Amino acid sequence: MDHDGKPTVSWNLFGVDIVFNLSSILMMVVTALIVFVIAIICTRNLQKRPSGKQNFIEWVFDFVRGIIESNMAWSKGGQFHFLAVTLILFIFVGNMLGLPFAIVVNGDTWWKSPTADATVTLTLSTLVVLLTHFYGLKMGTKKQYVNNYTKPIFLLPINLFEEFTSTLTLGLRLFGNIFAGELLLALLAGLVVNHASWGWIIGIPGLIAWQAFSIFIGTIQAYIFIMLSMVYMSHKVQSH
Repeated sequence: MDHDGKPTVSWNLFGVDIVFNLSSILMMVVTALIVFVIAIICTRNLQKRPSGKQNFIEWVFDFVRGIIESNMAWSKGGQFHFLAVTLILFIFVGNMLGLPFAIVVNGDTWWKSPTADATVTLTLSTLVVLLTHFYGLKMGTKKQYVNNYTKPIFLLPINLFEEFTSTLTLGLRLFGNIFAGELLLALLAGLVVNHASWGWIIGIPGLIAWQAFSIFIGTIQAYIFIMLSMVYMSHKVQSH
């Protein structure tokens, strides 16, 4: 492990060092477990007349259904319902984990939002874009799929470049917002700790205000990620 703030372990594969960020792996597992527990709790003892926790999960499903229907016909988009619900819950929970506190051991940050790591967010965006291509081929025809890129032929380089930039911006937008929020929280907390005589005057009100703002930003970014994912999906699965 190194001590630059990221606990890592390296694995040499065919002469290439592959570095794993243990903190990001840990936090992704924690996020997945929390989402799993939420799903189990909210779907136990389902009733025709929902109440309490069942109301929450049904609201999430209805909210995500609205996002899908705003981009494509439900006859095509319905099969992405569970994918979108899983993504929005995973990203929202991941965005929130690093807000209350951070755990630092020997200079390495172990507890933070997994979405504050560009590798995690770019992996999510890459998987989403690859899924759009998979379903574009599966639900359409190969001829139609190729024509979307090659007619007119001079747009082929632009279309290919757009796929790259869409993947990049989808992942980096989420990363940038969450990372910046946690960085400012760390600076405000450091102000309180390192300048106890006067730092609390600015630090404590700043922490309270920025915590609330970060919750808002984390929620909006989860929404934006799913909205854009369904937009990209609709472009691939609908002929028009």
